Amino acid sequence: MFLSRKSGLIALLVFVLVVIGAPAYAAQRTSGLWWMPDVASRGGEQIDQLTYFIYYLTGVVFILTQVVYIYFLIKYRAKRGVRATYSHGDNRLELVWTAIPTAIFLGLWGYSNHMWWDVLHKEPPAGTMEVAVTAYQFGFSFQYPGASGQLGRSDVKLLSAENVFGNDPSDPLSKEDFQSSVFEMPVNKPLRVRLNSRDVIHGFYIPQFRIYQDAVPGRTIGWVWFVPTKIGSYDLACSQLCGSGHYNMKAQIEVVSQEEFDKWYKQKLTAGASAPPSSAPAQNK
Repeated sequence: MFLSRKSGLIALLVFVLVVIGAPAYAAQRTSGLWWMPDVASRGGEQIDQLTYFIYYLTGVVFILTQVVYIYFLIKYRAKRGVRATYSHGDNRLELVWTAIPTAIFLGLWGYSNHMWWDVLHKEPPAGTMEVAVTAYQFGFSFQYPGASGQLGRSDVKLLSAENVFGNDPSDPLSKEDFQSSVFEMPVNKPLRVRLNSRDVIHGFYIPQFRIYQDAVPGRTIGWVWFVPTKIGSYDLACSQLCGSGHYNMKAQIEVVSQEEFDKWYKQKLTAGASAPPSSAPAQNK
């Protein structure tokens, strides 16, 4: 009796905290916390459409299966004076409910694989700017092409603390490139990433762009490209558990107008031209 009364008080307390305390607690939350953030890239809409379709499909299947399950529990519940019967099943029905999920899964696989190629792996438009991105414990560095508009050659074998991007010193274009600690990009313009990792596997993850790609040591990944569609500030985050500082491994992304980006780009070129030569330029915005 004592235990049941105590359990009832605990349940009442939990109910009060959830019903009364939750709204006050939820008022402090920011938008997008409980769902995907607003999409801010051109290919992100396709990914969202597929995600919503899978959610709705699984929701409908869950409801239907639970309804059937409850119906059979009630209809064939134990009754006094009624003997239980045993059925070996129906091969035709089993074939149908095996074939339908299989067809759905194969369809989702085919469509998602096509979309994965279309969004991330097909060749970007001509004139797409390429930016080198190096991930390391625990941060990201960015390198932009110089006045030529082309990044210099790089090699993962040359990656080091002094040569962050593995630049080939024999390539004149490498001397024109400049570094940035902020990932600056113009809105509605395609941008391609040359992705490296200096130490362990890191994740190149931008939630608003619906972009994710592992950065693997010893490899240069050059097939990731995207088109940002909304001006604003975003975070580039590492989505792979890469060490003790993983929780704080991120970088700032600034999507700006073409005019603002051109101004920033010219300032960086001017600053790079006036700076003394160095094998490891200081990082700046």
